[in-house]
Amino acid sequence: MNLTHLRKTDPAVASLIEGELERQRDYIELIASENFISPSVMEAMGSVLSNKYAEGQPGRRYYGGCHVVDEVENLAIERICKLFNCNFANVQAHSGVSANIAAYMACIKPGDKVLGMDLAHGGHLSHGNPANFSGMLYDISSYGLDPQTETINMDEVERIAKETRPKMIIVGASSYPRIIDFARFGAIAREVDAYLMADIAHISGLIAADVHPSAFPYADICTSTTHKTLRGPRSGMILCKAGHAKKIDSAVFPGMQGGPLMHVVAAKAVALHEAAQPAFAKYIDDVLKNAQAMAEAFVRRGYRVVSGGTDNHLCLLDLRSFGLTGKEFERKLDEVNITANKNTIPNDPQKPFVTSGLRVGTPAVTSRGFVESDMVKVAKLIKLAATDFEDKKDYIRSEVGQLCERYPIYE
Repeated sequence: MNLTHLRKTDPAVASLIEGELERQRDYIELIASENFISPSVMEAMGSVLSNKYAEGQPGRRYYGGCHVVDEVENLAIERICKLFNCNFANVQAHSGVSANIAAYMACIKPGDKVLGMDLAHGGHLSHGNPANFSGMLYDISSYGLDPQTETINMDEVERIAKETRPKMIIVGASSYPRIIDFARFGAIAREVDAYLMADIAHISGLIAADVHPSAFPYADICTSTTHKTLRGPRSGMILCKAGHAKKIDSAVFPGMQGGPLMHVVAAKAVALHEAAQPAFAKYIDDVLKNAQAMAEAFVRRGYRVVSGGTDNHLCLLDLRSFGLTGKEFERKLDEVNITANKNTIPNDPQKPFVTSGLRVGTPAVTSRGFVESDMVKVAKLIKLAATDFEDKKDYIRSEVGQLCERYPIYE
């Protein structure tokens, strides 16, 4: 990472960036929504494209001098459509939530009924939580997980949909470890004459690698981040059927944001090119193997894993048998250089800022090079942190350091 100019002109900021680089090098990153971008993606984000204002769509801008950035955006769109087998994409959304806002604006009006997954059961804030714009502006109903299987009960989703008759159904999650039945969701949406919006932020990389069923052709609109399993810049994207294209473009601009960040659009194009390579499919296969190995190791060590395991890149631990809250355990793990996040579990007795669970994922550690045996070791270290923290924290930190040295990043 080259900070030659910044070290001279603003050493304070340069020092903070270098501090974060060292943290990333020295910590085992288990946050399921984080990853390590390639140097090529990073170079695109730090390019002169950041200088260009480009409100509007390629060929229809509100500023001159956009002929080069038009080509950049068209290339990103072309790559998304090819990778996800869709016929339209908008790459201007600044984030996953921005993409979701555009989907709402394109399909429905404030006050309309929406059916989404309960945040406490693995959904997302922007799927109807009362504290979020979605819960404030729309009439929200929620579906959750079956109390026995801790998976989505599609018969119950159908019952709620028929009862509430929503204008839009949202499928997607931020902490759901199982395969999502997009085909059944599509059938339910058609039955109640609702739009189906699929938020594939967590699993877009899995879909791109053909290890998770695609939301197309069942969903009217798909939204996603580009920085989780897709391993691109922190941003968003929207895929949809051609019939919704004009509405989506208008919802993004001028509806909910101004000019796109063209340096980030270029970085998305680079990440999408990387995701189309055979090496990416191997990477995603390793992500799944690592997640399954870790989940199985947790079960063997006495953790209750929500739904009994995982089909994707993450698993969710119930910490109650260890007498820990998610908030407390997240802090302890941070002390021994393991980064994870507290997370609610189904029917969690704790408040959302405390929680009874911990979410752990494998996209970032797999990008680093960790293999299944390493994930078993990580599970062992986390168990020690849960059961014998004070006596073992120096040992855990040392073992973490050895693992990180074995798999260096950004050398």
